[in-house]
Amino acid sequence: MTTTQHTTEARAAVEEPASRPTGRDRGSRLLATLFLAPTVIGVLVFTVVPIVGSVVLSFFHWDVIDAPAFAGTDNYREAFTDDTVLVSFTNTLLFMFFAVALQLLLALALALTLNNRLPGWLRSTFRSAFFFPLVLSAASVSVVMKYLFNQEFGVINWLLGHVGIDPVPWLTSEDSAMAAVVLVYVWQQFGFSFLLFVGGLNNIPKEIHEAASLDGATGIRKHLAVTLPLLSPTLLVASVVGIINALQVFEQPYVLTDGGPGDSTRTVVMVIYQSAFEQLRFGAASAVGVLLFALILAVTALQFRLSRRFVHYQ
Repeated sequence: MTTTQHTTEARAAVEEPASRPTGRDRGSRLLATLFLAPTVIGVLVFTVVPIVGSVVLSFFHWDVIDAPAFAGTDNYREAFTDDTVLVSFTNTLLFMFFAVALQLLLALALALTLNNRLPGWLRSTFRSAFFFPLVLSAASVSVVMKYLFNQEFGVINWLLGHVGIDPVPWLTSEDSAMAAVVLVYVWQQFGFSFLLFVGGLNNIPKEIHEAASLDGATGIRKHLAVTLPLLSPTLLVASVVGIINALQVFEQPYVLTDGGPGDSTRTVVMVIYQSAFEQLRFGAASAVGVLLFALILAVTALQFRLSRRFVHYQ
């Protein structure tokens, strides 16, 4: 066989079209499409369409009764000049900072304690107990906590009275109302971060801790030099989810204080709810919602940008 023939056969092999999909391949693709369709449709209908609709509606005045009237950027100008809206953004950012910081610190401390010093059966019991509040309704938890924090007959002030502390106006004072809301929120939410940290700690090879112990690292020093760097990917996930949830807080301040006293615990989502469903100003509510959405995107992007400095992957 000549060289020319070899070249011709090689070209024919390269240029030979790929085999056509068989009926079995087409059936597999159809089955995959059917399984994915409900999720894709759900995301489009319940996420993408509402987001686009909110953005469009933010440029209109609409009270549900009359036809929408184009407003241009009036709703956004009003949001940037409305004292209530500005205070709500400030309150939400303050709430986010204290709630997420306390949530992560508490969850990490408990995860480290249970992971090192308790037998396996007791660790499982505590994991279930700490996660249980998360499956409860935030509104029902807030109703119960409202009674516990009551200044006159609440259990918390009753316990404080036994150690000589005067009753604290938890929900009726501007100095303590936000603290009460933060405590209720953290009590219910820290179980999620706790389980994340427990899973992250279990994925750290024991050999690394043993090597650190041989090098003389003990206690806090070992956790700072070894545990936290290896746990940083989990810490990033917990902080991102925690911040996104905290920026959308609604049930706790709405049930506990209704945004008061004054506007000291009024959050952005409360302003959106009140503008839309109490004042029937859906355009103004949509504008505030778009601003909150932009804030969440900005904070999340900043987190991922800063994570390049402190997140270490094995």
